[in-house]
Amino acid sequence: MGTSTDRAEAKAERARGRERQRAANALLLGPVRSRLAAASALTALSSLCAVVPFILIAEVCRELLGPAPDWDRTWTLLLVSLGILGLRGLLSSVALLWSHLIDSEHQFTLRRLLARKLSRVPLGWFTERSSGEVKKHLQGDVEALHYLVAHARLEFVAAVTLPVATLVYLFVVDWRLSIVVTATLAGYAVVMSRIMGEGYTEKIASYEQWNAKVSASTIEFVDGIQVVRAFGQPRRGHHRYQRAIEGYSAFYTAWVTPITRLEGFGSLLLNPVVVMVLVLVAGLGLIGAAGARPDVLIPFIFLGLGIGGSVLALGYGAQALRQASAAAVRLWELTETPDLTDPADGPVPGSGLVRFEDVSFGYREGHLVLRGIDLELRPGTITALVGPSGSGKSTLARLLPRFFDVTAGRITVDGHDIRTLRSRDLYRSVGFVLQDVQLIAGTVRENLLLGRPDADDDAVERATRAAQIHDRILELPRGYDSEIGVDARLSGGEAQRLSIARALLADAPILVLDEATAFADPESEAAIQDALAVLVASRTVLVIAHRLHTIADVDHVVVLDEGRVVEQGPPAQLREGGGLFSRLWQANGRALQEVEEVASAPTTAVDNTEEVSA
Repeated sequence: MGTSTDRAEAKAERARGRERQRAANALLLGPVRSRLAAASALTALSSLCAVVPFILIAEVCRELLGPAPDWDRTWTLLLVSLGILGLRGLLSSVALLWSHLIDSEHQFTLRRLLARKLSRVPLGWFTERSSGEVKKHLQGDVEALHYLVAHARLEFVAAVTLPVATLVYLFVVDWRLSIVVTATLAGYAVVMSRIMGEGYTEKIASYEQWNAKVSASTIEFVDGIQVVRAFGQPRRGHHRYQRAIEGYSAFYTAWVTPITRLEGFGSLLLNPVVVMVLVLVAGLGLIGAAGARPDVLIPFIFLGLGIGGSVLALGYGAQALRQASAAAVRLWELTETPDLTDPADGPVPGSGLVRFEDVSFGYREGHLVLRGIDLELRPGTITALVGPSGSGKSTLARLLPRFFDVTAGRITVDGHDIRTLRSRDLYRSVGFVLQDVQLIAGTVRENLLLGRPDADDDAVERATRAAQIHDRILELPRGYDSEIGVDARLSGGEAQRLSIARALLADAPILVLDEATAFADPESEAAIQDALAVLVASRTVLVIAHRLHTIADVDHVVVLDEGRVVEQGPPAQLREGGGLFSRLWQANGRALQEVEEVASAPTTAVDNTEEVSA
């Protein structure tokens, strides 16, 4: 029963995959389909022109082997074949050039479409993906469509037209020998159907998963090699990497070995030497037994041997076609991402009073992460969100700046549903500083002015001084005009202070903070804490607390567990309440004590490296 159920689910998944592929092709290739059809027609004519010269030359050979050759006819056939060969080159070049021009225009249009789409998707779409993934959509996936647009259809048309035209002529010459040639094609088709049969899609998916696993373990091994060698245990560091390599090797060998045998047999069937031997054996039999003329073999030797090459060309492009098709599906899924609605007009918030009213949220339909959240954030107060990992802290905080829209309920600022606010008005009212600092490719000044483009130099300097980053900026080669990633290379703590300066300059009355010091070194942490003290003054602040000792002085604590508010109140009251917050506070205290004990203990690991390795 389980096996049949698994097969049914796999079949349904393949059907959904085909549906997604059709939808992707319709959306992404629909605008260029008619022009590609015209280019394909030119390719079909070009393929016919590639066959005709061989037919004419075969006829020349048969004429010369006759009892009384017609020299005028012979020269005419040769000259016509040369003319058609030249026409074939012209048609092929025009079709290929046209398809590339279509592809160039299509890529430009598609990139503009994707750029507009990315300007409308929720901010949470970006936080769930790395910059590399976003770049892959805009660059890698669009470029992967090049084969689909500029080559795939033309190659398919050529690979079909040429063998069909050739077989039609060969059947006219001698249907019996033509069956021999057709049998080799049929045998190859059977072999390929076995290779591409049931389970092939799942194997491809497993292959990509193993590739990702090997890549991740390689990065992990290289990044950690200094640590494991410092502690004298180099073998331990590469176990995960070795297991990944061995697992990939075992999977790939088990999958590819039978396929390689089948593919080798299939390619052998289309090998020109094999086809020629089969044609000669069959032809000699016909000449001896049926009295056929020997010159009947000439067209088959000239044309029959080339059929396999055009068919094999389809197989050579299969990998590029699969990658392009997968890229098309990913781009289609991006275009299907719901837009974040941005009204043309709306109210403008004032004081910064925030309310979560019976808020529920799920990333996927039917899977709620937050349920029934009621919460009020008053101006001039700091509210901390705490809870176990996976309780929904970051998700709840990111609903306020509309990284996502709520599934149910509403969030209001000064009584206005944030979905009715224009984006620019919302982000003038709500600022945020996250652990994962986001800096644009530009100068330090351009990064600071993102939230307030009209700020003057004095305002910029006041913000950077308050954020404890002004002096570091002046040390850069071009000061505030230094370019991030070129001549401005900042540490994690420095980048965090720059983002705090940006938030200070924007001067939003509401702030969302995802504990900004979580990954900072002690020196940077002190500077960041001083900057945060300036930033949160007189504002409505919602802070995600990962380390509870940093929120001892906040006004209000909200404790989340499994997406629900289980406790809330002043931190001192909750510490004595004996609930979840009390237990988390005690665990945090024990962790801090252990860290202090380790820090105060003498360091012996490096001194004992030789002993450990021995």
